[in-house]
Amino acid sequence: MDPKPIEELVAAVLKELDRLNYSKGTRNQYKWFYNTVIRFAKSEGELFYSEELGNNFLRSHYNFSLNGCKKPISRTLRRPVRAIRVLGDYQLHGSILRRHSTKEPYVHPQQFVDVLMDFEEECTRRCYSPHTIYPLIKRLRYFIDYLDNQDVVSCSNITGRHLSQYVRTLFGYNSKTVGTILTSLRIFLKFLYLKGYHSHDISCEVPRLKSSYYPRIPSVWKADDVKRLLAGVDRGNPTGKRDYAILLMVTRLGMRVGDIRALQLSHLKWDTKSIEIVQQKTSKPVSYPILNDIGWAIIDYLQHGRPKTASPHLFVRHNAPFEPFGMYANLHNLLAKYTRIAGIGIPLEARHGMHSLRHTLASVLLEQHTPLPIYGSGTFLRF
Repeated sequence: MDPKPIEELVAAVLKELDRLNYSKGTRNQYKWFYNTVIRFAKSEGELFYSEELGNNFLRSHYNFSLNGCKKPISRTLRRPVRAIRVLGDYQLHGSILRRHSTKEPYVHPQQFVDVLMDFEEECTRRCYSPHTIYPLIKRLRYFIDYLDNQDVVSCSNITGRHLSQYVRTLFGYNSKTVGTILTSLRIFLKFLYLKGYHSHDISCEVPRLKSSYYPRIPSVWKADDVKRLLAGVDRGNPTGKRDYAILLMVTRLGMRVGDIRALQLSHLKWDTKSIEIVQQKTSKPVSYPILNDIGWAIIDYLQHGRPKTASPHLFVRHNAPFEPFGMYANLHNLLAKYTRIAGIGIPLEARHGMHSLRHTLASVLLEQHTPLPIYGSGTFLRF
């Protein structure tokens, strides 16, 4: 695409930001920044925007260059870098891309591309959830990279010697991490044998980790701390309205974060006062009651907090263009934020993520002599 005069490009970008519902304050920040870029272009005698011009601007004003940038960008530089990339993206694609990663995308060694794609498709056929497939493939990448460094040109050339040498590279890892990696290797190697990529089943040559398993006792919150957590949410602003509804669903219904993240407006059955979903982890249908406090929290969010968006998801990000949370967002930052606001002290050895709130609900119900099967059918806790 031919370069555009910089004033014309800036005007088009600002118009697109408005269409995507970016706030007036954010648009004004972009406008102020781009006016500075325009003045710089004129001082350089440039009438058209180019990637070189944008990079020269960053180098002149921020002593930063996008060329060869692989490390995470500091917080102070993120806004100007983002604004410059928006100009370049719009000129190239005619649209504003959601995000940019400063890390180069992972590239599979060429000799393993087809087998890894086949393995991922097989996992999908076996109904593995995306939350299982993603970390499984991620763990195998390190093994594949190791084989590539050892000049292994085909999966059929993998030997027990390669396995034992690779396992030695795991020295110093947590035993649970090592056990998970070894399990992933066995699954992959068994696949290679069953699909004919290897003539022998060498999955049995993966070493067994000898360790005793002592499951940790789930961490639970004190009832007073849960009350303080909820009371610390500022429900006078849109983000607080959203976060309060999310925390209520975890503490009162015991919903998993993944299910809350995927919750859509169509799942709310107001006529029966229930939330009807298929659990992501179990793939089983489940019904949760819309309790009074949860119902009013959702209504307050929908009427006074949720941004205008075409997304079918109930909960969305409050930064334009107002998309749903990412597939792997665990919302831990949300919980950490209100834990700090409430001044709740948590022991270092205790788990304090969203899952611990679910443990708290189950623990209190058992203390109240409520059997878990009854809990699952609609008996819920009020803090």
